[in-house]
Amino acid sequence: MKPTTDFTKSSATEADRSASLARGGGAAVRAGAGAEEKVGAGGEGAAEAAMAESRGARVATKSPVLGVDLGTEYIKAALVKPGMPLDIVLTKDSRRKETSAVAFKPPRSGVKEGVFPERVYGADAMAIAARFPGEVYPNLKTLLGLPIEDAVVRDYATRHPALQLKSHPSRGTAAFRSKTVPETQDAWTVEELLAMELQSVQKNAEAAAGDGTSVRSVVLTVPPFYTVEEKRAVQTAAELAGLKVLGLMSDGVAVGLNYATSRQFPNINEGAKPEYHLVFDMGAGSTSATVMRFQGRTVKDLGKFNKTVQEVQVLGAGWDRTLGGDALNYLIMDDMISRFAAASGGSVKAEAVRSHGRAMASLAREAERARQVLSANQETSSSFEGLYDDKDFRYKLTRAEFEDMAEAYGQRVGQVIKDAVDTSKIALEDLTSVILHGGATRTPFVQRALEQTFGSTDKLRSNVNADEAAVFGAGFRAAELSPSFRVKEIRISEGPMYPVGIKWTASSGKELRQRLWTATSPMGGPAKEMTLTEQKDLEIGFYQQVGSGAMDTKTMKTTNLTATVAAMKERYPSCIETDVAFKLALGLSSENGEVQVVKAAVECEAEVPEKGFVDGVKNLFGLGKKEQKDQQPLTEGGEDEESKSTEGSEEDMKSNKDESTSTGTETAESASSATAAETKSSDEVKPEGKAEVKKRREVVSIPVAFTLENAGPPSLNKAELTKVKDRLKAFAASDKARVQREETLNQLEGYTYKVRDLLEGETFTSMSTEQERSVLADKASETSDWLYDGGSDATKEELKAKLKMLQDLVAPIQTRVDEAEKRPTVISLLRATLNQTGQMVSGLRKQLSEHEQQASSSSASASATPSSGFDGLEDSDSAPASKDAADKPVPPLFKKEDVDEVEALRDSTAKWLDDMEARQVALPPTADPVLLAKEVTEKKLKLDKAGMDLALKGVRSFESKAKKAGKGKVKFSDGSGKMSDEELEKMMEKIKTEAKDKLKKGKDGGKGGAAGGKKDEGERQKDGGKKQEEEEKKKKKHDEL
Repeated sequence: MKPTTDFTKSSATEADRSASLARGGGAAVRAGAGAEEKVGAGGEGAAEAAMAESRGARVATKSPVLGVDLGTEYIKAALVKPGMPLDIVLTKDSRRKETSAVAFKPPRSGVKEGVFPERVYGADAMAIAARFPGEVYPNLKTLLGLPIEDAVVRDYATRHPALQLKSHPSRGTAAFRSKTVPETQDAWTVEELLAMELQSVQKNAEAAAGDGTSVRSVVLTVPPFYTVEEKRAVQTAAELAGLKVLGLMSDGVAVGLNYATSRQFPNINEGAKPEYHLVFDMGAGSTSATVMRFQGRTVKDLGKFNKTVQEVQVLGAGWDRTLGGDALNYLIMDDMISRFAAASGGSVKAEAVRSHGRAMASLAREAERARQVLSANQETSSSFEGLYDDKDFRYKLTRAEFEDMAEAYGQRVGQVIKDAVDTSKIALEDLTSVILHGGATRTPFVQRALEQTFGSTDKLRSNVNADEAAVFGAGFRAAELSPSFRVKEIRISEGPMYPVGIKWTASSGKELRQRLWTATSPMGGPAKEMTLTEQKDLEIGFYQQVGSGAMDTKTMKTTNLTATVAAMKERYPSCIETDVAFKLALGLSSENGEVQVVKAAVECEAEVPEKGFVDGVKNLFGLGKKEQKDQQPLTEGGEDEESKSTEGSEEDMKSNKDESTSTGTETAESASSATAAETKSSDEVKPEGKAEVKKRREVVSIPVAFTLENAGPPSLNKAELTKVKDRLKAFAASDKARVQREETLNQLEGYTYKVRDLLEGETFTSMSTEQERSVLADKASETSDWLYDGGSDATKEELKAKLKMLQDLVAPIQTRVDEAEKRPTVISLLRATLNQTGQMVSGLRKQLSEHEQQASSSSASASATPSSGFDGLEDSDSAPASKDAADKPVPPLFKKEDVDEVEALRDSTAKWLDDMEARQVALPPTADPVLLAKEVTEKKLKLDKAGMDLALKGVRSFESKAKKAGKGKVKFSDGSGKMSDEELEKMMEKIKTEAKDKLKKGKDGGKGGAAGGKKDEGERQKDGGKKQEEEEKKKKKHDEL
């Protein structure tokens, strides 16, 4: 047992937290978007109804949460992610539920240290049950928290004879031996195997969430009859799987919560009566009935506003631990075995078949199929080849025969409902409806039993998804408890389902017992206070009343009660010894229903100095003397030791509780703050001449230190937890390595077929030599034979080496093929770029030439005006140019050196392309190419960049000249001082178009030169005047820009 750890801080009651957590609703908030998305109803319609009631958002941490319906036969999970509504997590083969089973396949290299078997889950695990019956572990939920000698465990061992069920050496619970691991390895605990299944579900959820999201928070459903020990086992399994349990909830409450998400119930504040519904849940392993009250209530909201919330309260529950689909399957299995033994003429004994693992696995699979068929048909038949001792067997069963065998089970259905109704103290007539859940409720004789119990089918409802309502309710609850979501406000109240009491031995030696809570007392409700007259250290036990016996759950031991009582008497002599009492404040955890000690203190009514009015005002504003401190727990020597505040949060209680759960022991010191501050001892000698201090009687308190330990089967201690977690991590690493090896094997096998196809292809053949094809064909054939002869069991490194060898042979030939396909396209694109760049350079040179002419003309005549590359561009916001600017020619936007640089790059690129094309054409198809598509593309990109850089220089030149002209910042279409990409493209297109037009005009001018020379001098002067006017207009527009 793990050493205890003292603490001096207890948590406050869970009432406030429970109430705050109940304030949720039906919609998840899209993280960061401000929009809300609906979480949780049992289908799309219910989801929309819940979304309509969602308001606001809590602080979003963008962490998804998971709701898991932990069934006996199937595990179902629902994921809630910000921005994604509540939905079912699909298995790897796209099923909405996963069979609750894990199996081990023997390793290929044999059983040895450091080698782990292959794990398979769900349907894949059950598929190998006939081959490896001793390595398939189904229905583990029924074994959680139970000792090896329990009747349920013995029955499980009988139904699965091939499994090596053992007792855990330190805990006494069930454990399994496996032949797939060395004998030196520890046996698998039930929690460890269940953790593997939860890890598989978690992996599927993370795949559904996407984006590398991790899923860590979960709410799990458990049967209502689970004791504290069974709930601890579930939490341990989740912890081993790396999941944080936000809470546990019973199956019936989860269904009821899902039912409430899409509905509004009568408001009791308006005089309406609540609704009463019974959830009848019959699954594979057990049957339960839960009576709940559904109602609306108006409560205070923020400020002066009110709001209406929905409330779901459990009034009572009944159950049958062994009545379910599996029990009906066992009836059919027993009938099959009896008929098979009879058909063999006595050569086969029924006991021999029951002890044969492979035969029992085959019978179990067929029995379940037969039961499901009989739910919709009148008869079914099964055929077994070599069932036992190489004997075949044919089996036929009618629905009438099956119902005769199950006659007693119908009566058990009615008893479950009667127990629930009796506990809730309401009549059957008061029930509004009966909500059916679980696959076994579809069985015809179960339907008739329900009809007989309620007198008709009027109240029987199928208004929730009989398979998925519980998991949707768990997902909704997970979203409610998570700070990432705001959901419809539904307050649930659930009890521990077993009465909880306290026991201790009095100083007289008599054992005393007292019941603290009933089976339906709300978990997380206000703490209960009780007074003990004991004044010496004692041991206190807490228990659950399970049936006629009491099951111990926790043990509390005070460590300084005796010293604290003595200190109380010493400090406060006015305390009457009979008034000194040991006070306890106890609560039920809202998470799992375990007892929590909120306060432990010694109290007494004593005389203390009465404070005056001035002292009260000073203390009110924090100005009084700070010589008084909260009472502190005493050390063994009787001195005060520093303690923490009593008013703890629920998180502190949970943290302390979690430590207790994982280690099987918890140490605590009550942190209840003193109700009266410590004062000077009343027997202190008063200073001479001082007036007598007025006193009043007041209750004073000193906290008591204590330890709190889990009772019952010991939990895994820290060392054991670490060892199990390390083994699970090693198992996961082994699985990952195996998956990678299998992927490499598949790649190699696929590549051998690809090589075969390539060798038959016309293009590949035309670009490879005969020798290359011959070597490649030989190596591919050799690799294929190697795989067939046992190479499939090779290591990942060996498989990778074989794959690389084939890829290296194919790569040169494939490069020729790819280059031949890409080369024409990339060359065409490069030539187009060369042509465009050449046109742009010609246009710019034309502009530079015209500017030189205008500049020389301007030096002779001030009336000359330079042309601009931005003719036609206007900005109404620009101010008119000054007179001085109008008298000077506008300098060009581009420098001659920049244009020369682009032209040189264009010419060198064109020459390189011509040379490389000539060299490539001269090569045969089977030669490696010298002109690569990658190089051509790089040349094109380089030329594009040079043109763009030149354009940007022009833009910057334009902006600079506009500023110098006193225009301030140039404003473009978006009002900024920077040109957008779209405007830059338009400018470049304008420059290119203008260059083309000027080149065309130049050619036309050359053709018409003779005619132009024939003009007389008067016409030329007239044309010069027109040109002068056009140039002045252009200059004005340029200056305005």
